[in-house]
Amino acid sequence: MMMRALLLAATLMASSAAAAQAPRDDAGWSLVWSDEFDGASLDAAKWNLADNCWGGGNAERQCYTPAPANHRVADGLLSIIARRETHSGPAFPPDQRTTPDKRQATNTKPFTSARLSTDGKAGWLYGKVQVRAKLPQGQGTWPAIWMLPEGWDYGAWAASGEIDIMEAVNLGTPCPSCSGGTENRVLGTIHFGGQPPRNRYIGDETAMPGALDDFHVYEVEWDADGMIWRVDGVDYARRASHEWHSLGSDAPGAPFDRPFHLILNLAIGGHLPEGRNDGGVDSGGFPKMMQVDWVRVWQKDARAKAPGGGR
Repeated sequence: MMMRALLLAATLMASSAAAAQAPRDDAGWSLVWSDEFDGASLDAAKWNLADNCWGGGNAERQCYTPAPANHRVADGLLSIIARRETHSGPAFPPDQRTTPDKRQATNTKPFTSARLSTDGKAGWLYGKVQVRAKLPQGQGTWPAIWMLPEGWDYGAWAASGEIDIMEAVNLGTPCPSCSGGTENRVLGTIHFGGQPPRNRYIGDETAMPGALDDFHVYEVEWDADGMIWRVDGVDYARRASHEWHSLGSDAPGAPFDRPFHLILNLAIGGHLPEGRNDGGVDSGGFPKMMQVDWVRVWQKDARAKAPGGGR
Protein backbone atom coordinates (compact mmCIF):
# COMPACT_ATOMS: atom_id res chain seq x y z
CA MET A 1 0.00 0.00 0.00
CA MET A 2 2.85 2.37 0.87
CA MET A 3 4.57 1.60 -2.44
CA ARG A 4 1.37 2.33 -4.39
CA ALA A 5 1.00 5.64 -2.57
CA LEU A 6 4.59 6.59 -3.36
CA LEU A 7 4.12 5.68 -7.01
CA LEU A 8 0.93 7.72 -7.19
CA ALA A 9 2.66 10.71 -5.59
CA ALA A 10 5.55 10.42 -8.04
CA THR A 11 3.13 10.24 -10.97
CA LEU A 12 1.29 13.34 -9.81
CA MET A 13 4.56 15.24 -9.36
CA ALA A 14 5.71 14.23 -12.85
CA SER A 15 2.37 15.28 -14.34
CA SER A 16 2.59 18.64 -12.59
CA ALA A 17 6.13 19.19 -13.86
CA ALA A 18 5.12 18.28 -17.41
CA ALA A 19 2.22 20.71 -17.27
CA ALA A 20 4.60 23.49 -16.24
CA GLN A 21 7.00 22.68 -19.07
CA ALA A 22 4.68 22.50 -22.09
CA PRO A 23 1.57 24.35 -23.23
CA ARG A 24 -1.66 22.37 -23.19
CA ASP A 25 -2.32 20.64 -26.51
CA ASP A 26 -5.85 22.02 -26.69
CA ALA A 27 -4.54 25.59 -26.43
CA GLY A 28 -3.48 25.43 -30.09
CA TRP A 29 0.28 25.53 -29.53
CA SER A 30 2.73 23.86 -31.92
CA LEU A 31 6.36 22.99 -31.16
CA VAL A 32 8.28 24.80 -33.93
CA TRP A 33 11.90 24.44 -32.73
CA SER A 34 13.75 22.57 -30.00
CA ASP A 35 17.05 21.14 -28.85
CA GLU A 36 17.05 18.31 -26.31
CA PHE A 37 20.87 18.01 -26.34
CA ASP A 38 20.70 14.25 -26.80
CA GLY A 39 23.74 14.01 -29.07
CA ALA A 40 27.46 13.87 -28.35
CA SER A 41 28.24 17.40 -29.55
CA LEU A 42 26.62 20.76 -30.13
CA ASP A 43 24.38 20.91 -33.21
CA ALA A 44 26.13 23.42 -35.47
CA ALA A 45 23.00 23.66 -37.64
CA LYS A 46 21.20 25.24 -34.68
CA TRP A 47 23.84 27.15 -32.72
CA ASN A 48 26.68 29.62 -33.22
CA LEU A 49 29.54 29.90 -30.72
CA ALA A 50 30.99 33.34 -29.98
CA ASP A 51 34.72 34.00 -30.15
CA ASN A 52 35.65 37.38 -28.66
CA CYS A 53 36.97 39.17 -25.56
CA TRP A 54 34.67 42.18 -25.88
CA GLY A 55 32.99 42.03 -22.48
CA GLY A 56 29.45 42.44 -23.77
CA GLY A 57 29.50 46.21 -23.41
CA ASN A 58 29.14 45.66 -19.64
CA ALA A 59 32.81 45.37 -18.63
CA GLU A 60 32.41 41.61 -18.25
CA ARG A 61 35.62 39.75 -17.43
CA GLN A 62 35.38 36.73 -19.73
CA CYS A 63 36.49 35.87 -23.22
CA TYR A 64 33.92 33.80 -25.06
CA THR A 65 35.54 30.91 -26.90
CA PRO A 66 34.27 28.05 -29.10
CA ALA A 67 36.70 25.69 -27.35
CA PRO A 68 35.42 22.33 -26.01
CA ALA A 69 36.75 23.38 -22.60
CA ASN A 70 33.95 25.96 -22.41
CA HIS A 71 30.98 23.94 -23.65
CA ARG A 72 30.00 20.29 -23.61
CA VAL A 73 27.02 18.18 -24.71
CA ALA A 74 26.77 14.88 -22.85
CA ASP A 75 24.20 12.79 -20.99
CA GLY A 76 21.34 14.85 -22.41
CA LEU A 77 22.70 18.16 -21.10
CA LEU A 78 24.41 21.22 -22.51
CA SER A 79 27.04 22.54 -20.11
CA ILE A 80 28.33 26.10 -20.50
CA ILE A 81 31.57 26.20 -18.51
CA ALA A 82 33.31 29.31 -17.18
CA ARG A 83 36.96 28.83 -16.25
CA ARG A 84 39.47 30.98 -14.42
CA GLU A 85 42.23 31.24 -17.02
CA THR A 86 43.89 34.09 -18.88
CA HIS A 87 42.92 34.20 -22.53
CA SER A 88 43.47 36.56 -25.46
CA GLY A 89 41.20 36.94 -28.46
CA PRO A 90 39.40 39.40 -30.75
CA ALA A 91 38.52 42.62 -28.93
CA PHE A 92 35.21 43.00 -30.75
CA PRO A 93 32.41 40.73 -31.99
CA PRO A 94 32.17 40.35 -35.79
CA ASP A 95 29.47 43.01 -36.29
CA GLN A 96 31.70 45.64 -34.64
CA ARG A 97 34.86 44.88 -36.62
CA THR A 98 34.11 47.75 -38.98
CA THR A 99 37.64 49.20 -39.42
CA PRO A 100 41.06 47.63 -40.02
CA ASP A 101 42.12 48.56 -36.48
CA LYS A 102 39.06 46.88 -34.94
CA ARG A 103 39.53 43.79 -37.08
CA GLN A 104 43.09 43.42 -35.79
CA ALA A 105 42.47 44.47 -32.17
CA THR A 106 42.82 41.91 -29.40
CA ASN A 107 42.00 41.87 -25.72
CA THR A 108 43.00 39.72 -22.75
CA LYS A 109 40.64 38.63 -19.95
CA PRO A 110 41.09 36.54 -16.77
CA PHE A 111 38.19 34.12 -17.45
CA THR A 112 36.80 32.10 -20.37
CA SER A 113 33.24 30.96 -21.03
CA ALA A 114 30.79 30.26 -23.87
CA ARG A 115 27.98 32.15 -25.56
CA LEU A 116 25.58 30.31 -27.87
CA SER A 117 23.09 31.94 -30.24
CA THR A 118 20.66 30.96 -33.00
CA ASP A 119 21.44 34.20 -34.89
CA GLY A 120 20.93 33.63 -38.62
CA LYS A 121 19.78 30.04 -37.99
CA ALA A 122 16.46 30.41 -36.17
CA GLY A 123 14.34 33.37 -35.13
CA TRP A 124 10.71 33.77 -34.14
CA LEU A 125 8.03 36.43 -34.15
CA TYR A 126 5.83 35.73 -31.12
CA GLY A 127 5.45 32.45 -29.26
CA LYS A 128 6.51 30.78 -26.04
CA VAL A 129 10.21 30.17 -25.38
CA GLN A 130 11.03 27.71 -22.59
CA VAL A 131 14.46 26.67 -21.27
CA ARG A 132 15.01 24.12 -18.51
CA ALA A 133 18.29 25.01 -16.84
CA LYS A 134 20.37 24.79 -13.68
CA LEU A 135 22.27 27.94 -12.79
CA PRO A 136 25.71 28.46 -11.21
CA GLN A 137 26.22 30.18 -7.88
CA GLY A 138 28.83 32.60 -6.59
CA GLN A 139 29.68 36.29 -6.55
CA GLY A 140 30.23 37.57 -10.08
CA THR A 141 28.36 34.81 -11.95
CA TRP A 142 25.85 36.06 -14.53
CA PRO A 143 23.97 33.33 -16.45
CA ALA A 144 21.47 34.60 -19.02
CA ILE A 145 18.77 33.35 -21.40
CA TRP A 146 17.80 36.17 -23.75
CA MET A 147 16.85 37.31 -27.24
CA LEU A 148 18.07 39.88 -29.76
CA PRO A 149 16.52 40.98 -33.07
CA GLU A 150 17.36 39.10 -36.24
CA GLY A 151 17.30 42.11 -38.55
CA TRP A 152 17.94 45.20 -36.39
CA ASP A 153 15.24 46.86 -38.53
CA TYR A 154 14.81 49.84 -36.22
CA GLY A 155 18.47 50.62 -35.61
CA ALA A 156 21.29 49.70 -33.26
CA TRP A 157 20.73 48.67 -29.63
CA ALA A 158 18.34 49.34 -28.02
CA ALA A 159 16.16 50.81 -30.79
CA SER A 160 15.47 47.30 -32.15
CA GLY A 161 14.87 45.81 -28.69
CA GLU A 162 16.16 43.10 -26.36
CA ILE A 163 14.14 40.47 -24.47
CA ASP A 164 15.77 39.03 -21.34
CA ILE A 165 13.95 35.79 -20.51
CA MET A 166 16.11 35.10 -17.47
CA GLU A 167 19.12 36.73 -15.85
CA ALA A 168 20.54 35.91 -12.42
CA VAL A 169 23.56 37.32 -10.63
CA ASN A 170 25.50 36.18 -7.57
CA LEU A 171 23.13 33.33 -6.66
CA GLY A 172 23.77 31.87 -3.22
CA THR A 173 25.62 34.92 -1.87
CA PRO A 174 24.52 36.95 1.18
CA CYS A 175 21.47 39.11 0.48
CA PRO A 176 19.77 40.76 3.49
CA SER A 177 16.72 41.75 1.44
CA CYS A 178 16.19 38.22 0.03
CA SER A 179 14.08 35.51 1.66
CA GLY A 180 16.37 33.40 3.82
CA GLY A 181 19.14 35.99 3.51
CA THR A 182 20.60 34.38 0.36
CA GLU A 183 20.50 35.72 -3.20
CA ASN A 184 17.82 33.69 -5.01
CA ARG A 185 16.27 36.12 -7.52
CA VAL A 186 15.93 35.91 -11.29
CA LEU A 187 15.12 38.87 -13.52
CA GLY A 188 12.95 39.33 -16.62
CA THR A 189 13.54 42.54 -18.58
CA ILE A 190 12.96 44.29 -21.90
CA HIS A 191 15.23 46.96 -23.42
CA PHE A 192 13.87 49.38 -26.02
CA GLY A 193 13.72 53.07 -27.00
CA GLY A 194 16.80 54.38 -28.77
CA GLN A 195 20.55 54.14 -28.78
CA PRO A 196 22.32 55.17 -25.55
CA PRO A 197 21.69 57.45 -23.75
CA ARG A 198 18.09 57.28 -25.03
CA ASN A 199 17.70 53.56 -24.29
CA ARG A 200 15.06 52.47 -21.78
CA TYR A 201 14.26 49.28 -19.89
CA ILE A 202 11.51 47.76 -17.72
CA GLY A 203 12.03 44.68 -15.58
CA ASP A 204 10.79 42.58 -12.68
CA GLU A 205 12.42 39.99 -10.45
CA THR A 206 11.18 37.02 -8.48
CA ALA A 207 12.59 34.55 -5.97
CA MET A 208 13.18 31.12 -7.47
CA PRO A 209 11.04 28.32 -6.08
CA GLY A 210 12.84 25.36 -4.51
CA ALA A 211 16.57 24.82 -4.22
CA LEU A 212 19.03 27.01 -6.09
CA ASP A 213 20.94 23.98 -7.35
CA ASP A 214 17.87 22.42 -9.01
CA PHE A 215 16.71 22.65 -12.60
CA HIS A 216 13.93 25.18 -13.27
CA VAL A 217 11.96 26.11 -16.39
CA TYR A 218 12.42 29.74 -17.46
CA GLU A 219 9.91 31.08 -19.93
CA VAL A 220 8.58 34.07 -21.81
CA GLU A 221 5.28 34.13 -23.71
CA TRP A 222 5.11 36.94 -26.26
CA ASP A 223 2.48 38.17 -28.69
CA ALA A 224 1.31 41.41 -30.27
CA ASP A 225 -0.38 42.48 -27.04
CA GLY A 226 2.43 41.90 -24.55
CA MET A 227 4.75 39.49 -22.73
CA ILE A 228 4.51 37.19 -19.71
CA TRP A 229 7.49 35.83 -17.75
CA ARG A 230 7.26 32.56 -15.81
CA VAL A 231 9.39 30.29 -13.64
CA ASP A 232 8.20 26.65 -13.46
CA GLY A 233 4.92 27.66 -15.09
CA VAL A 234 4.10 30.42 -12.58
CA ASP A 235 3.63 33.98 -13.87
CA TYR A 236 5.71 36.65 -12.16
CA ALA A 237 5.80 39.57 -14.62
CA ARG A 238 3.66 41.03 -17.39
CA ARG A 239 4.30 43.81 -19.88
CA ALA A 240 1.69 45.32 -22.23
CA SER A 241 2.65 46.58 -25.69
CA HIS A 242 1.83 50.19 -24.77
CA GLU A 243 4.71 50.09 -22.25
CA TRP A 244 7.43 49.94 -24.92
CA HIS A 245 8.41 51.95 -27.99
CA SER A 246 11.18 52.41 -30.53
CA LEU A 247 12.66 55.70 -31.67
CA GLY A 248 13.31 53.91 -34.96
CA SER A 249 9.62 53.47 -35.85
CA ASP A 250 6.13 54.75 -35.07
CA ALA A 251 4.64 51.31 -35.86
CA PRO A 252 2.43 49.93 -33.05
CA GLY A 253 4.31 47.19 -31.20
CA ALA A 254 7.78 48.22 -32.40
CA PRO A 255 10.43 47.08 -31.69
CA PHE A 256 8.96 43.73 -30.57
CA ASP A 257 7.08 43.14 -33.83
CA ARG A 258 10.02 41.51 -35.61
CA PRO A 259 11.69 38.07 -35.30
CA PHE A 260 14.19 37.59 -32.47
CA HIS A 261 16.84 34.89 -32.01
CA LEU A 262 17.86 33.12 -28.79
CA ILE A 263 21.08 33.44 -26.76
CA LEU A 264 22.43 31.31 -23.89
CA ASN A 265 25.54 32.45 -22.06
CA LEU A 266 27.42 32.54 -18.78
CA ALA A 267 29.21 35.83 -18.12
CA ILE A 268 31.63 36.50 -15.28
CA GLY A 269 31.66 39.94 -13.74
CA GLY A 270 30.31 43.10 -15.33
CA HIS A 271 28.37 46.07 -14.02
CA LEU A 272 25.27 44.19 -12.83
CA PRO A 273 26.80 41.40 -10.69
CA GLU A 274 29.75 43.45 -9.46
CA GLY A 275 27.43 46.19 -8.24
CA ARG A 276 25.29 43.81 -6.12
CA ASN A 277 25.66 41.63 -3.03
CA ASP A 278 29.31 41.34 -1.94
CA GLY A 279 30.58 43.27 -4.97
CA GLY A 280 33.23 42.32 -7.49
CA VAL A 281 34.03 38.76 -8.52
CA ASP A 282 34.95 35.89 -6.19
CA SER A 283 37.70 34.06 -8.08
CA GLY A 284 37.25 30.88 -6.02
CA GLY A 285 35.23 27.81 -6.88
CA PHE A 286 35.93 27.67 -10.62
CA PRO A 287 35.02 26.20 -13.01
CA LYS A 288 31.41 27.42 -12.84
CA MET A 289 28.73 25.73 -14.90
CA MET A 290 25.32 26.57 -16.38
CA GLN A 291 23.54 23.40 -17.49
CA VAL A 292 20.64 23.28 -19.96
CA ASP A 293 18.37 20.24 -20.21
CA TRP A 294 16.35 21.44 -23.18
CA VAL A 295 15.15 24.44 -25.19
CA ARG A 296 11.63 24.48 -26.70
CA VAL A 297 9.91 27.12 -28.80
CA TRP A 298 6.14 26.99 -29.27
CA GLN A 299 3.84 29.08 -31.41
CA LYS A 300 0.11 29.34 -31.85
CA ASP A 301 -0.83 27.51 -35.05
CA ALA A 302 -1.93 30.74 -36.73
CA ARG A 303 1.26 32.52 -35.70
CA ALA A 304 3.48 29.70 -36.94
CA LYS A 305 2.04 30.15 -40.44
CA ALA A 306 2.35 33.95 -40.43
CA PRO A 307 5.17 35.77 -42.27
CA GLY A 308 8.17 36.12 -40.00
CA GLY A 309 7.07 33.24 -37.75
CA GLY A 310 9.09 30.21 -36.67
CA ARG A 311 11.50 28.71 -39.13
